[in-house]
This record gives sequence, structure tokens and C-alpha cells, in this order.
Amino acid sequence: MREAVLEGTSRWRGIFARLGRYLMMALMVSVVGAAQAGRARHAVPLRASALVRQVAVSGQAPVTLDPLVLNYKLPEQIVWTNDAAAGSMRATLAGDPSKPGIYVVLVRWKAHHMSRPHFHPNDRFITVISGTWWVGTGAKFDPESTVAMPAGSFVTHFGKHVHFDGAKDEDAVLEIVGEGPATPTPVDVK
Repeated sequence: MREAVLEGTSRWRGIFARLGRYLMMALMVSVVGAAQAGRARHAVPLRASALVRQVAVSGQAPVTLDPLVLNYKLPEQIVWTNDAAAGSMRATLAGDPSKPGIYVVLVRWKAHHMSRPHFHPNDRFITVISGTWWVGTGAKFDPESTVAMPAGSFVTHFGKHVHFDGAKDEDAVLEIVGEGPATPTPVDVK
């Protein structure tokens, strides 16, 4: 019995350590996602003069940030892509969800759109930035059985477990942090 408890404890320690890394990354980009939610823009090259101008506008003395120390995107520099078929928009902030490794994406579910039941191979950690996101579990698609997750909610989708989600009466913006590849596998029972 004691061995089982210790094994479970070390498993959770590992999960919380990974989650801590994910959350740190998520916190760094959450503000950007909230500010930019839903506005598709073209990428703007980040120049030192733009940084000096940005800081000068705030009333501080002009400062140049070292790109070897940090990387960031201002809201107008986030590139959103539209997935009209899914009823969502997506912006990749870090990594690549289609490849192995950690990724951070923003997803904007448009009102009245939901995914069909599916699962992902790895855990995904999701923060609702704005709006209300609706989540459901199981292979039978039933939007009426979903539960509301208002802005500020945090959800973990466990890998290889079937779920569906989306937006009902209003758009919802999410920040998703996970380990790729994040390929969705459809599962639908009629």
C-alpha cells in the first residue's frame, strides 16, 4: 500500500512540475492574448526603434531591450489564422503544435461553433481569457450536456480522453499550452 501511495505521489510531483513550467509560459503570454483576442493582423518586424518608441510613449526614458534576453509580441504583431470550417481562429505564440515539444496557442471560438468529440495524444492546459467556453466529455456529441467555463477558468484536457467544446452565445478566447504533437483524433458515436 505504501509503495502505491509513494508511486502516486511521485507521479503527481512530475505532473505538477510540468504544469508549473506550462503555467509560467502561459502567464507570460496571457496578457497578450487578452489584448489581441480575435483581431487578425500581419506580422510586423520588431525593430529596436519601435521598442524605443513604445517605451518613450509610456513616459519612461527610451530603453532598448536585449533580444537575447527576451522575446515578445505586441498585440498587433500576433498573426491570427482563420479556420472557417471549424468556426475558430488560431494564433501560435510559441512552439509548433504539429511537432514534438511545448507549444502555446490562442484559440478564438466564434459564437455558435463547437468541435465534435475528439481526443489528443497529450495533456493540454487551457485558460479561458475571455467569453464563456463550453466543455463536454464523451463520444456522443451533445452540446446541451456541456458545462460553462467563464473567463479566468483553468481546464486540463487529459491526453487520450474524449471531449468536445466550443462557444455558444458569445465568442470565447482560450490560451492552450501543451506538448506536441497535438493532433486531434475524431471520435463520434451517433
